[in-house]
Amino acid sequence: MIPLWTGIVALLLLSLWLLWLPLRRAAGLRDALMTFEADDRNNAENLAIYRQRLAALEAALAEGEIDRGRFAEDRLELDRRLLEDAGSTGRRPLRRVQAGRWLLPVVAVVVIAGTLLFYDQTGDRRDLALYQVIQSLTHAPPETRLAALEAEARRQDDNPKAWAELFPRYRDSGQFDKAIMTLERLIALQGRQPALLAQLAQMKFFAAHRTLTGEVQALVDETLKLDPRQPTVLGMLGIDAFDHARYPQAIDYWRRAMAGYQDAESGQALRKVIAVAQQRLAATRETPAETLGATPDETSAAGPTSAAAAAGQPSLQVDLTLSPSLQGRLPADTPVFLVARDVDGNRPPLAIAQTTLGALPRTLTLSDAQAMTADARLSQAARVDLVARVSATGQATPQSGDLYGRLDGVEVAGSATLALDIDHAVP
Repeated sequence: MIPLWTGIVALLLLSLWLLWLPLRRAAGLRDALMTFEADDRNNAENLAIYRQRLAALEAALAEGEIDRGRFAEDRLELDRRLLEDAGSTGRRPLRRVQAGRWLLPVVAVVVIAGTLLFYDQTGDRRDLALYQVIQSLTHAPPETRLAALEAEARRQDDNPKAWAELFPRYRDSGQFDKAIMTLERLIALQGRQPALLAQLAQMKFFAAHRTLTGEVQALVDETLKLDPRQPTVLGMLGIDAFDHARYPQAIDYWRRAMAGYQDAESGQALRKVIAVAQQRLAATRETPAETLGATPDETSAAGPTSAAAAAGQPSLQVDLTLSPSLQGRLPADTPVFLVARDVDGNRPPLAIAQTTLGALPRTLTLSDAQAMTADARLSQAARVDLVARVSATGQATPQSGDLYGRLDGVEVAGSATLALDIDHAVP
């Protein structure tokens, strides 16, 4: 804020100097005008013209061109005009140099008050404060940045930019409940815009374990009514169709989503997952009839590796197990999340797969098809950290009582199946 107020004060001082400058020059200007008036030659010129015309009248009288009556009338007219011309050149006396100086402090007060009032009404002090908070946290740990932005959002509760800064951090850390709360606040401030509704539908979709619930479907319908080409919603519908082995629908949704993205990177990501879906569709058509009876969950668990490999996509196959020491701590239907993150922690989760505790041990596969967004995919990283979490609350973020296991620095290009044991509990 200090540079801003310094600039405002500097501009106000410049304005006051420009107001004072004419008064500073007033004395010299008055002297010049008085000198000019003292050297006025208008009356002398009028008198010379009068004498010329009077001489012409006298010459005309002497030569008999006019009589004395006409001469008297014309001379009277000449005298009258001379008096009029001499009277019209009179000027009002100049005022004193100090006259009107009382207006300077009045105008100065008006300028200062008007400037401050105008900035208060139209300025972005809150945005500047938010920017300074963000800049001050550039090298701070993620937890510190998040806590500071939460405090700033509470302080600027009616500033949508503060909530917009907070939302991606909740989303990228898997805190879907808080991300949903943030989006709902943004919608309350900015209205039901298609982009915000699409993000809300996507967050509720992932919070419901990639399930297209009635609430999510209502948001999808509202969004597509406002913007039939909204790419976030179409991409999410493609994920749902892919998860349920409806590969033609997934391909159609993702192709339509490509038309809504403006950046080439998102389009390239969608082309890759479309290729995976096409390979999966071809593999399904060649599958024996008895295999077609498998559930979508079983199909997605068993088949992604070959399809991703056939499409030239990197993938990770993980044998997920639960340590015997942790058996029986949580119910069998407790959700289990397998998450791949970039080792620097600067991106959202690159891929997420899900199962239940009762299904372990189980082999899960991560690829670009399990990406949360088109901007963060497994194929973009050389190494990733794998975290498996048994979530008692249904959230992918750590909570007391959760069970977890992890592998750090896993090579994405590796072909060997990885073994990940869930062997820790969150205190």
